[in-house]
Amino acid sequence: MKSYMAKTEEVQRKWYVIDAEGKVLGRLASEVAKILRGKNKPIYTPHVDTGDHVIILNAEKVVLTGKKLDQKMYRHHSLYPGGLKETPYRKFMAEQPEKAVYIAVKGMLPHNSLGRQMLKKLRVYKGAEHEQQAQQPEILELNI
Repeated sequence: MKSYMAKTEEVQRKWYVIDAEGKVLGRLASEVAKILRGKNKPIYTPHVDTGDHVIILNAEKVVLTGKKLDQKMYRHHSLYPGGLKETPYRKFMAEQPEKAVYIAVKGMLPHNSLGRQMLKKLRVYKGAEHEQQAQQPEILELNI
C-alpha cells in the first residue's frame, strides 16, 4: 500500500477564530502552530502546507504563568555594535500584545520557507473584533 502525499492544490483550507482570553501563551501558541501546520488533519504531509487559517482575538488577555511577566525579556538587535534592546514582558504585553502572541507562534513553526508560508495564515488582534467576516470563520474552542 502506498503512503498518501497531499498536494498543495488539493488542500481544503478552513478559517478558525480562537479567543485567547485567559489562555496560557505557550499552550495557546503550540495549539495554533499545530493548526497552521495541518497536524490536526488526516492528510498531514510534512513537506506540504496543509494547515488552516487562524484568527486570534483578545491577545491582550493572554496569561503568562509564574514570574514570566517580570523575568522574561523580549530581545531584539539593531545589528549595530551594542545594539541589543531588552524589554520586560510586562511592558511588551502592555504595548504590543499581538506581537507577543505572533512571536510565540512563530517560534513553534519550522524555521524555513515553509514555516514562513504557514505564518502568513495567522492573524492576531488585540481586541474582540476582526476584519475577516467575509471568510465565515468557525469558532474553535481549545481545551488547554
